[in-house]
Amino acid sequence: MGVTLSESAAKHVANFIAKRGKGLGIRLGVKTSGCSGMAYKLEFVDEALTEDVVFDSHGVKVIVDPKSLVYLEGTELDFVREGLNEGFKFNNPNVKDACGCGESFNV
Repeated sequence: MGVTLSESAAKHVANFIAKRGKGLGIRLGVKTSGCSGMAYKLEFVDEALTEDVVFDSHGVKVIVDPKSLVYLEGTELDFVREGLNEGFKFNNPNVKDACGCGESFNV
């Protein structure tokens, strides 16, 4: 199954990497945080670690550490524009509940 990017998210990430001038891809992970237990973390990656799992999605590498993969398996990262707002949206089939503010989740 893996972790994927929508075409829109892949274009957005590729543009950021190009503007940045370097980068292997994007790291998607989870951390303990928020009122529901876990929050997503997203960062650029210049070099993958040996234990990382690397997925290729629309030409962009998505890097996930093995501990986070348990919570992220099957997730699609999308980039959406809704009115004046734009940002990443996590479509994670493992989420059982999310907090009211949308910042954290649990599985």
